Amino acid sequence: MEVFLIFLRLGCTSFGGPVAHLGYFRAEFVERCGWLSEVEFAEILALAQALPGPASSQTGYAIGLRRAGWLGGLAAWTGFTLPSAALMLAFAFGHLLFNGRAGGALLHGLQLAAVAVVAQAALAMQRSLAPDWPRWLIALAAAAMALLGPPAYGTLLAILLGAAAGLILCDRPQPAPYSGVRWMGDARRGAVLAGTLFVLLLAASAIPFAGATTPAVFLRFYQAGALVFGGGHVVLPALESAVVARGWIGQPAFLAGYGAAQALPGPLFTFAAYLGAAVCRGTASQRLAAGLVALAGIFLPGLLLVSTVLPFWTELRARPRFSQALAGVNAAVVGVLGAALIRPVWSGSVHTGVDLAVVLAASLGLTIWKLPPGIVVIAVGVISFAIGLR
Repeated sequence: MEVFLIFLRLGCTSFGGPVAHLGYFRAEFVERCGWLSEVEFAEILALAQALPGPASSQTGYAIGLRRAGWLGGLAAWTGFTLPSAALMLAFAFGHLLFNGRAGGALLHGLQLAAVAVVAQAALAMQRSLAPDWPRWLIALAAAAMALLGPPAYGTLLAILLGAAAGLILCDRPQPAPYSGVRWMGDARRGAVLAGTLFVLLLAASAIPFAGATTPAVFLRFYQAGALVFGGGHVVLPALESAVVARGWIGQPAFLAGYGAAQALPGPLFTFAAYLGAAVCRGTASQRLAAGLVALAGIFLPGLLLVSTVLPFWTELRARPRFSQALAGVNAAVVGVLGAALIRPVWSGSVHTGVDLAVVLAASLGLTIWKLPPGIVVIAVGVISFAIGLR
């Protein structure tokens, strides 16, 4: 309960995206609570950033695991995820009320805000993950693969390309010093079970389904969560392939939900709750269940991977070849996000000169004036609403 209540408070107040979330975690658990040392927090953070899935949620889950065992990990994830997931489910039911001229203008404003947010995220990630020419080449190749490859598998192929290219083009780092940190004691048997379940579910996600049935929703979102490196905004192309490319939801509704997610605290992956409810055509209770299924599907692979790798992480990250492949994967993530910025984010939202002007103003607000994403989303929504009433 202690873990749950602290993470519930963080889930209600942690605005600003994954990087900001990690700053809140450090202030809470290293400085205020003293649950972790700086070295221990750095080890957990390095693990979360190296695995597919939402880095902030995986960091919180690992902190909960260390503090109170498996129930502590689940309590941390539940508390941090619950506020934004509930709000996204509410938006899934409420966005259908935005019909007519004014409502359509407001939803279009959320789409335009998404363009600015993704552009700012791509630029920030390029500076840190692809700062030199070898990683620039990997990012460009990954962008081309994501744009030109098969819609359902282009992102996965780009990530695999990045790992292979990293082994060839990226410098081999010096082995990281062994810190002696032991997180889970003799938890390696549980790690093997979690890894086995991760692989079995990932294999099952390749099964073709005719429509948006409950198993199909769970496995498609599981596949998206299992193959997204970098977390945060990088989930956009994976989810677009999972639901828009399959015709489960229209692109305007998809981008409107993504724009709304920018104004909320907590993990961006709760966007899946909105999508799960939106793709379901059943009763209100069935749509709510579909949203929860999608939410569980997209988060589960990241939690299983943390449970699998955590006992072995200190030794694994000291291997230079692993670090090279990881550098290539991170550079490929930049390219994948850049491809998503082109299509579907820009192509599906910016149609007029007014749209372009709004996007440029929002981008300046994020990059030059350093405004919080939530403020930018609200401002763009109000501007688009006012234009729609003219």
